[in-house]
Amino acid sequence: MEKCVYFNDNFFSSGKTDIYNESQERLGEIDLKSVFGSSLNVENEKGEVVVEGNFPFFSNRWSIKQPNGTELGEVKSSFAFFSKRYHYLTNNAAYEIESPAFSKEYTILDENKAEVATFKKVNGFFQSPAFELKNYSDSLSTEELIAVVMGVNAIEKRHNSSAGGGAAT
Repeated sequence: MEKCVYFNDNFFSSGKTDIYNESQERLGEIDLKSVFGSSLNVENEKGEVVVEGNFPFFSNRWSIKQPNGTELGEVKSSFAFFSKRYHYLTNNAAYEIESPAFSKEYTILDENKAEVATFKKVNGFFQSPAFELKNYSDSLSTEELIAVVMGVNAIEKRHNSSAGGGAAT
């Protein structure tokens, strides 16, 4: 998959949504499986599931797996003052995901603090807010990073709903 992609979350967090490149060519889709849960599949342009993401039963960590069940990693939130901070932990590395408190732009850093990807919420490309993901990494696939972004989004939605903050941004 390409290194710069666009995708969005459906209003009710269910159904399929397309993944596009900068030329608005369809590269695959995200299958948001249910209104009642947060699980998803990232599919390539042939409709084959490449990566799966979900909250395991009674967990606040977002699990990312291959279709055969092999665990790729997990996203978890971390406490931080005046910023939003998450970690993506894989078998081989730990990545830090950070964003200023009121920003919609995120940076993913490796253990050496090198930027491996960025993502942000954007408007105007789709009818509803969408994500722009730029992958600079050779070790993380774009499909895996899409699942990471959607995991951060799902964690934020959970946090906002449990805090009584209304809808997620």
